[in-house]
Amino acid sequence: MNRTSESDIGKLILRLTVAIMMLFHGYAKIIHGVGFVENMLIKNDLPAILAFGVYIGEILAPIFLIFGYKTRFSAFIIMCTMLMAVYLVHPHDIFEISKHGSPLLETIYFYIFSCIAIMFLGAGKIAVDSK
Repeated sequence: MNRTSESDIGKLILRLTVAIMMLFHGYAKIIHGVGFVENMLIKNDLPAILAFGVYIGEILAPIFLIFGYKTRFSAFIIMCTMLMAVYLVHPHDIFEISKHGSPLLETIYFYIFSCIAIMFLGAGKIAVDSK
């Protein structure tokens, strides 16, 4: 296996990890609805209709990532979804440390920085977008 192949497998693993884990959040929104998100938007004086955007960030964009379609843009959408979650739900927790010594928003940071990495790396050759 040459370096290009190993690099492409690494990119695929990163894309799949972010996408599959994010789909669990999207699945929860399908099952339980977006009422919580709507309430948080209203509480922050934002239009409740924006809550349906969570389906794009937690379902559509991850599916695109899985297939490597519009990869950089999909990663950007997921990152924006996570930044919105910080803004709406966790604005005072950004620098908080849990009782176990880890950042309180560790999972959100994982998504944000993994998406930034995907935006820099692109899809790789194992993707619909490969050239």
